[in-house]
Amino acid sequence: MNMNTNTDSKKRPLLVSGAALLGAVALTLGGAASAHAHVGASPNTNEAGAYAVVTLSVPHGCDASPTTKVAIQIPDGINAVTPTRNSFYTVEKTMEQLDTPITDAHGNEVTERVAEVVYTASTPLPADQRDVFELSLQLPEEAAGSMLYFPAVQTCEEGELAWVQIPADGQDPHELELPAPGFEVVAASGDSHGHGDEASEANTGEAAAHNEETAASNDQTPLVTTALVIGGLGLIAGVIALIRGRKQA
Repeated sequence: MNMNTNTDSKKRPLLVSGAALLGAVALTLGGAASAHAHVGASPNTNEAGAYAVVTLSVPHGCDASPTTKVAIQIPDGINAVTPTRNSFYTVEKTMEQLDTPITDAHGNEVTERVAEVVYTASTPLPADQRDVFELSLQLPEEAAGSMLYFPAVQTCEEGELAWVQIPADGQDPHELELPAPGFEVVAASGDSHGHGDEASEANTGEAAAHNEETAASNDQTPLVTTALVIGGLGLIAGVIALIRGRKQA
């Protein structure tokens, strides 16, 4: 009997430690997943000069606060933007004067550009839900071989998140706390100036890979929830094992 009692006594600390470790690991994984839930930008084509639809996704609120407004800055080199209507928001474009007027493809003189597109919520977006905003535009031809960023400021009922950090040369964007959404623009393949569905068919392998990475990053909420639940169960199991051990001692 004494041998069994001693063996059980030795096992209890191991069970407690194991359960606590499981909880700590799960909570850590949940925190890591949450940290990668950034605002992302996914184009249906990333070829220079192409007409594209860029989708910006907002995966969560400001901690527990609902989102009330999303202001998207438009990169230099893009003059005209058509935002997609969203039934839960009003949308407006902020214009700015061009330093030098240009002539568009139809021969018209252009003296101003769209500097920002602002979506203001008529019904605040709950902090545990996501939404997307689509912008139709032409990618700059001179942007081939470089990253194109769409800095966004997410305003909530309490606080805001300024997704405006742009990595320095050689810096990993995942090191940034609030990286600006963006994607790489590649050289045109020769038929990338189509409109509508034709532009969608111009996707490259690089664009598809980026879209998958963005989707995986922005859909972390179920993983976070699962990890937190597992972590909580692990910690509870550890406490129960500790209490039972003390009662039987």
